[in-house]
Amino acid sequence: TTTSVFNKESGAKTVADLRKTNEEQAQKIVQMTAYEEEAKRLLVLARNELESSSAVVAQYQAQIAELESGSADLQNQIAELTTQLNQATLDKQRASELEQERRTLQEQMNQQRAELAAQLNKLQAALNAAEEEAHQKDIQYVEMSNRLNKALADKVAELNDVAKYQSAFYKSIKDVLGDGSFIQPEGDRFIVSSDILFGSGSYTLSPEGKNQLRLIANVINDLENKIPTNIDWIIRVDGHTDRQAVVPGTRGYSNNMELSLLRANAVVDELARAGVSRRRLVPSGFGDLHPVALGRDADSLQQNRRIELQLTNR
Repeated sequence: TTTSVFNKESGAKTVADLRKTNEEQAQKIVQMTAYEEEAKRLLVLARNELESSSAVVAQYQAQIAELESGSADLQNQIAELTTQLNQATLDKQRASELEQERRTLQEQMNQQRAELAAQLNKLQAALNAAEEEAHQKDIQYVEMSNRLNKALADKVAELNDVAKYQSAFYKSIKDVLGDGSFIQPEGDRFIVSSDILFGSGSYTLSPEGKNQLRLIANVINDLENKIPTNIDWIIRVDGHTDRQAVVPGTRGYSNNMELSLLRANAVVDELARAGVSRRRLVPSGFGDLHPVALGRDADSLQQNRRIELQLTNR
Protein backbone atom coordinates (compact mmCIF):
# COMPACT_ATOMS: atom_id res chain seq x y z
CA THR A 1 0.00 0.00 0.00
CA THR A 2 2.76 2.33 0.84
CA THR A 3 4.04 1.56 -2.50
CA SER A 4 0.72 2.27 -4.09
CA VAL A 5 0.36 5.52 -2.33
CA PHE A 6 3.81 6.42 -3.29
CA ASN A 7 3.06 5.48 -6.77
CA LYS A 8 -0.04 7.56 -6.73
CA GLU A 9 1.80 10.51 -5.37
CA SER A 10 4.58 10.05 -7.81
CA GLY A 11 2.16 9.81 -10.68
CA ALA A 12 0.36 12.92 -9.61
CA LYS A 13 3.58 14.80 -9.35
CA THR A 14 4.68 13.67 -12.73
CA VAL A 15 1.50 14.81 -14.40
CA ALA A 16 1.81 18.13 -12.71
CA ASP A 17 5.33 18.36 -13.82
CA LEU A 18 4.35 17.33 -17.26
CA ARG A 19 1.63 19.88 -17.33
CA LYS A 20 3.96 22.47 -16.07
CA THR A 21 6.49 21.36 -18.53
CA ASN A 22 3.86 21.27 -21.20
CA GLU A 23 2.80 24.77 -20.30
CA GLU A 24 6.31 25.87 -20.27
CA GLN A 25 6.80 24.22 -23.63
CA ALA A 26 3.62 25.85 -24.86
CA GLN A 27 4.83 29.21 -23.67
CA LYS A 28 8.15 28.55 -25.29
CA ILE A 29 6.33 27.59 -28.47
CA VAL A 30 4.31 30.78 -28.27
CA GLN A 31 7.42 32.69 -27.50
CA MET A 32 9.28 30.95 -30.31
CA THR A 33 6.35 31.61 -32.59
CA ALA A 34 6.56 35.22 -31.61
CA TYR A 35 10.27 35.10 -32.18
CA GLU A 36 9.67 33.45 -35.54
CA GLU A 37 7.15 36.10 -36.50
CA GLU A 38 9.54 38.79 -35.36
CA ALA A 39 12.30 37.07 -37.26
CA LYS A 40 10.11 36.93 -40.34
CA ARG A 41 9.24 40.57 -39.83
CA LEU A 42 12.88 41.41 -39.39
CA LEU A 43 13.72 39.24 -42.39
CA VAL A 44 11.17 41.13 -44.46
CA LEU A 45 12.57 44.36 -43.15
CA ALA A 46 16.08 43.14 -43.88
CA ARG A 47 15.05 42.08 -47.37
CA ASN A 48 13.40 45.44 -47.90
CA GLU A 49 16.44 47.18 -46.60
CA LEU A 50 18.61 44.96 -48.77
CA GLU A 51 16.54 45.76 -51.81
CA SER A 52 16.66 49.43 -50.89
CA SER A 53 20.39 49.15 -50.34
CA SER A 54 20.76 47.40 -53.69
CA ALA A 55 18.89 50.25 -55.35
CA VAL A 56 21.08 52.73 -53.54
CA VAL A 57 24.12 50.72 -54.53
CA ALA A 58 22.91 50.64 -58.11
CA GLN A 59 22.27 54.36 -57.91
CA TYR A 60 25.70 54.88 -56.45
CA GLN A 61 27.19 52.65 -59.12
CA ALA A 62 25.37 54.66 -61.78
CA GLN A 63 26.62 57.85 -60.19
CA ILE A 64 30.11 56.37 -60.04
CA ALA A 65 29.87 55.40 -63.71
CA GLU A 66 28.57 58.87 -64.50
CA LEU A 67 31.36 60.40 -62.47
CA GLU A 68 33.88 58.15 -64.18
CA SER A 69 32.47 59.21 -67.57
CA GLY A 70 32.58 62.85 -66.46
CA SER A 71 36.07 62.27 -65.20
CA ALA A 72 37.09 60.97 -68.64
CA ASP A 73 35.53 64.05 -70.21
CA LEU A 74 37.35 66.18 -67.70
CA GLN A 75 40.56 64.33 -68.47
CA ASN A 76 39.98 64.99 -72.17
CA GLN A 77 39.21 68.62 -71.42
CA ILE A 78 42.31 68.83 -69.25
CA ALA A 79 44.38 67.25 -72.03
CA GLU A 80 42.89 69.66 -74.58
CA LEU A 81 43.46 72.61 -72.28
CA THR A 82 47.00 71.41 -71.69
CA THR A 83 47.53 71.22 -75.46
CA GLN A 84 46.03 74.67 -75.86
CA LEU A 85 48.21 75.93 -73.03
CA ASN A 86 51.28 74.45 -74.67
CA GLN A 87 50.21 75.97 -78.01
CA ALA A 88 49.55 79.27 -76.30
CA THR A 89 53.02 79.07 -74.78
CA LEU A 90 54.47 78.39 -78.22
CA ASP A 91 52.32 81.14 -79.70
CA LYS A 92 53.52 83.48 -77.00
CA GLN A 93 57.10 82.53 -77.76
CA ARG A 94 56.46 82.92 -81.49
CA ALA A 95 54.69 86.19 -80.81
CA SER A 96 57.75 87.32 -78.87
CA GLU A 97 59.98 86.31 -81.81
CA LEU A 98 57.67 88.07 -84.25
CA GLU A 99 57.66 91.15 -82.06
CA GLN A 100 61.45 91.11 -82.04
CA GLU A 101 61.46 90.73 -85.83
CA ARG A 102 58.97 93.57 -86.09
CA ARG A 103 61.17 95.78 -83.94
CA THR A 104 64.22 94.87 -86.03
CA LEU A 105 62.35 95.59 -89.26
CA GLN A 106 61.03 98.82 -87.76
CA GLU A 107 64.56 99.87 -86.88
CA GLN A 108 65.77 98.97 -90.38
CA MET A 109 62.84 100.84 -91.90
CA ASN A 110 63.55 103.86 -89.71
CA GLN A 111 67.20 103.73 -90.72
CA GLN A 112 66.30 103.40 -94.40
CA ARG A 113 63.77 106.20 -94.02
CA ALA A 114 66.46 108.38 -92.46
CA GLU A 115 68.89 107.49 -95.25
CA LEU A 116 66.24 108.18 -97.87
CA ALA A 117 65.41 111.46 -96.18
CA ALA A 118 69.09 112.39 -96.24
CA GLN A 119 69.35 111.40 -99.89
CA LEU A 120 66.16 113.32 -100.62
CA ASN A 121 67.57 116.37 -98.90
CA LYS A 122 70.78 115.98 -100.87
CA LEU A 123 68.83 115.55 -104.10
CA GLN A 124 66.64 118.49 -103.22
CA ALA A 125 69.71 120.59 -102.57
CA ALA A 126 71.20 119.40 -105.85
CA LEU A 127 67.90 120.13 -107.58
CA ASN A 128 67.79 123.59 -106.07
CA ALA A 129 71.37 124.16 -107.15
CA ALA A 130 70.58 122.78 -110.60
CA GLU A 131 67.51 124.99 -110.86
CA GLU A 132 69.55 127.99 -109.80
CA GLU A 133 72.26 127.01 -112.26
CA ALA A 134 69.61 126.49 -114.96
CA HIS A 135 68.15 129.87 -114.09
CA GLN A 136 71.57 131.46 -114.36
CA LYS A 137 72.17 129.58 -117.59
CA ASP A 138 68.81 130.77 -118.87
CA ILE A 139 69.92 134.29 -118.12
CA GLN A 140 73.27 133.59 -119.75
CA TYR A 141 71.48 131.91 -122.65
CA VAL A 142 69.30 134.94 -123.17
CA GLU A 143 72.35 137.17 -122.98
CA MET A 144 74.35 134.89 -125.25
CA SER A 145 71.38 134.53 -127.58
CA ASN A 146 71.11 138.28 -127.78
CA ARG A 147 74.84 138.58 -128.37
CA LEU A 148 74.72 135.75 -130.90
CA ASN A 149 71.78 137.27 -132.70
CA LYS A 150 73.63 140.56 -132.81
CA ALA A 151 76.80 138.80 -133.94
CA LEU A 152 74.84 136.92 -136.59
CA ALA A 153 73.20 140.12 -137.69
CA ASP A 154 76.61 141.75 -137.81
CA LYS A 155 78.02 138.72 -139.63
CA VAL A 156 75.17 138.75 -142.14
CA ALA A 157 75.78 142.44 -142.62
CA GLU A 158 79.48 141.73 -143.10
CA LEU A 159 78.70 138.95 -145.54
CA ASN A 160 76.42 141.23 -147.41
CA ASP A 161 79.12 143.86 -147.37
CA VAL A 162 81.75 141.34 -148.48
CA ALA A 163 79.40 140.00 -151.15
CA LYS A 164 79.26 143.48 -152.60
CA TYR A 165 83.00 143.28 -153.29
CA GLN A 166 83.23 139.61 -154.36
CA SER A 167 82.00 140.06 -157.90
CA ALA A 168 84.20 143.15 -158.37
CA PHE A 169 87.18 141.24 -156.92
CA TYR A 170 86.73 138.22 -159.19
CA LYS A 171 86.13 140.45 -162.21
CA SER A 172 89.33 142.35 -161.47
CA ILE A 173 91.31 139.10 -161.24
CA LYS A 174 89.84 137.88 -164.50
CA ASP A 175 90.67 141.21 -166.12
CA VAL A 176 94.32 141.12 -165.08
CA LEU A 177 94.82 137.39 -165.79
CA GLY A 178 92.83 137.25 -169.01
CA ASP A 179 90.39 134.59 -170.21
CA GLY A 180 92.71 131.59 -170.15
CA SER A 181 91.22 128.17 -169.37
CA PHE A 182 93.43 127.96 -166.29
CA ILE A 183 91.37 130.60 -164.43
CA GLN A 184 87.63 130.83 -163.90
CA PRO A 185 85.14 132.16 -161.35
CA GLU A 186 83.05 129.46 -159.67
CA GLY A 187 80.20 130.70 -157.51
CA ASP A 188 81.64 132.56 -154.54
CA ARG A 189 85.27 131.66 -155.36
CA PHE A 190 87.88 132.00 -158.07
CA ILE A 191 89.69 128.93 -159.38
CA VAL A 192 93.30 129.01 -160.60
CA SER A 193 94.70 125.85 -162.16
CA SER A 194 97.71 124.45 -160.31
CA ASP A 195 99.31 123.56 -163.62
CA ILE A 196 100.19 127.23 -164.31
CA LEU A 197 101.52 127.68 -160.76
CA PHE A 198 103.46 124.46 -160.09
CA GLY A 199 105.19 121.70 -161.93
CA SER A 200 103.86 118.14 -161.74
CA GLY A 201 104.02 116.89 -158.16
CA SER A 202 105.84 120.06 -157.03
CA TYR A 203 104.94 122.70 -154.47
CA THR A 204 107.55 125.18 -155.77
CA LEU A 205 106.02 128.01 -157.74
CA SER A 206 107.01 128.31 -161.36
CA PRO A 207 108.17 131.74 -162.71
CA GLU A 208 104.89 132.03 -164.59
CA GLY A 209 102.99 131.14 -161.43
CA LYS A 210 104.77 133.87 -159.49
CA ASN A 211 103.92 136.42 -162.17
CA GLN A 212 100.25 135.45 -162.07
CA LEU A 213 100.18 135.70 -158.26
CA ARG A 214 101.79 139.17 -158.31
CA LEU A 215 98.96 140.33 -160.57
CA ILE A 216 96.43 138.84 -158.14
CA ALA A 217 98.27 140.51 -155.23
CA ASN A 218 97.82 143.90 -156.90
CA VAL A 219 94.07 143.27 -157.12
CA ILE A 220 93.95 142.27 -153.43
CA ASN A 221 95.92 145.34 -152.35
CA ASP A 222 93.64 147.56 -154.38
CA LEU A 223 90.63 145.81 -152.81
CA GLU A 224 91.92 146.47 -149.29
CA ASN A 225 91.93 150.18 -150.04
CA LYS A 226 88.29 149.98 -151.12
CA ILE A 227 86.73 147.75 -148.43
CA PRO A 228 85.79 149.70 -145.25
CA THR A 229 87.97 148.99 -142.25
CA ASN A 230 84.99 147.82 -140.16
CA ILE A 231 84.61 144.75 -142.43
CA ASP A 232 86.86 141.93 -141.22
CA TRP A 233 87.54 140.11 -144.50
CA ILE A 234 90.02 137.44 -145.55
CA ILE A 235 91.16 135.63 -148.68
CA ARG A 236 90.91 131.86 -148.24
CA VAL A 237 93.58 130.03 -150.22
CA ASP A 238 92.46 126.39 -150.59
CA GLY A 239 94.75 123.81 -152.19
CA HIS A 240 93.31 120.77 -154.05
CA THR A 241 94.99 117.87 -155.87
CA ASP A 242 93.93 115.08 -158.21
CA ARG A 243 93.46 111.52 -157.00
CA GLN A 244 96.77 110.12 -158.23
CA ALA A 245 98.48 108.52 -155.25
CA VAL A 246 101.85 109.72 -154.00
CA VAL A 247 104.57 107.06 -154.19
CA PRO A 248 106.11 106.88 -150.69
CA GLY A 249 109.69 108.14 -150.45
CA THR A 250 109.70 109.86 -153.84
CA ARG A 251 108.60 113.32 -152.70
CA GLY A 252 109.06 115.68 -149.80
CA TYR A 253 105.54 114.90 -148.61
CA SER A 254 103.62 111.74 -147.76
CA ASN A 255 100.25 112.23 -149.43
CA ASN A 256 98.05 114.56 -151.46
CA MET A 257 96.74 116.28 -148.33
CA GLU A 258 100.24 117.47 -147.46
CA LEU A 259 100.90 118.48 -151.07
CA SER A 260 97.73 120.58 -151.25
CA LEU A 261 98.62 122.41 -148.02
CA LEU A 262 102.22 122.98 -149.12
CA ARG A 263 100.96 124.53 -152.37
CA ALA A 264 98.44 126.74 -150.49
CA ASN A 265 101.24 127.96 -148.20
CA ALA A 266 103.48 128.66 -151.22
CA VAL A 267 100.72 130.82 -152.75
CA VAL A 268 100.22 132.69 -149.45
CA ASP A 269 103.97 133.30 -149.13
CA GLU A 270 104.18 134.70 -152.66
CA LEU A 271 101.13 136.95 -152.17
CA ALA A 272 102.65 138.21 -148.91
CA ARG A 273 105.94 138.95 -150.69
CA ALA A 274 103.88 140.93 -153.19
CA GLY A 275 102.55 143.16 -150.39
CA VAL A 276 99.35 141.44 -149.25
CA SER A 277 98.92 141.47 -145.46
CA ARG A 278 99.28 137.95 -144.04
CA ARG A 279 96.37 138.58 -141.67
CA ARG A 280 94.15 138.64 -144.75
CA LEU A 281 95.41 135.28 -146.03
CA VAL A 282 94.27 131.87 -144.67
CA PRO A 283 95.80 128.74 -146.32
CA SER A 284 94.08 125.31 -146.21
CA GLY A 285 94.77 121.95 -147.86
CA PHE A 286 92.06 119.44 -148.85
CA GLY A 287 94.01 116.93 -150.95
CA ASP A 288 91.72 115.03 -153.33
CA LEU A 289 88.68 115.10 -151.01
CA HIS A 290 86.64 117.65 -153.03
CA PRO A 291 87.02 116.94 -156.73
CA VAL A 292 85.19 119.13 -159.24
CA ALA A 293 85.44 116.38 -161.88
CA LEU A 294 84.86 112.70 -161.11
CA GLY A 295 86.57 111.13 -164.11
CA ARG A 296 90.06 109.63 -164.25
CA ASP A 297 90.96 111.02 -167.64
CA ALA A 298 93.68 113.65 -168.04
CA ASP A 299 91.21 116.52 -168.38
CA SER A 300 89.35 115.58 -165.16
CA LEU A 301 92.61 115.19 -163.25
CA GLN A 302 93.78 118.60 -164.53
CA GLN A 303 90.53 120.27 -163.36
CA ASN A 304 90.97 118.85 -159.86
CA ARG A 305 94.53 120.20 -159.50
CA ARG A 306 93.65 123.74 -158.47
CA ILE A 307 94.00 126.65 -156.04
CA GLU A 308 90.75 128.29 -154.97
CA LEU A 309 90.68 131.93 -153.84
CA GLN A 310 87.64 133.01 -151.86
CA LEU A 311 86.87 136.48 -150.54
CA THR A 312 84.89 136.04 -147.33
CA ASN A 313 84.57 137.36 -143.82
CA ARG A 314 86.67 136.04 -140.97
